[in-house]
Amino acid sequence: MISRLDVTDKALEVINTLEAQHGPLMFYQAGGCCEGTQPQCFEKGGFFPRMNDVLLGHIKDFEFWIDRDLFEYWQYSHFTLDVLDGFGPGGFSLETPLGKTFKVHYRLFSTEELADLEPVKRNE
Repeated sequence: MISRLDVTDKALEVINTLEAQHGPLMFYQAGGCCEGTQPQCFEKGGFFPRMNDVLLGHIKDFEFWIDRDLFEYWQYSHFTLDVLDGFGPGGFSLETPLGKTFKVHYRLFSTEELADLEPVKRNE
């Protein structure tokens, strides 16, 4: 099965730092408004996905949720979580005090990949 989600080594270093500081983590990527579509990192249980939001995959053992409407738009795309120096909009995410901000790079799946994608789980 083809994964819908990957992480860069740079982002994984930040995630390991955050895990050491905060324990288990989770990610949520909203569909707009206050934080735009910037992925947010929280302590596990620090954010509650809405009904029908999508569990896109895992980074380490940490859930990566995406807004249900955003998934409808990006469902044919692979997500790669990366990290940049600087502050993203807002600052609710755990990496902000480190002077970092998470970012997702997208690419469309090939026809072959689409035929063998990992299924997603929706929040009930």
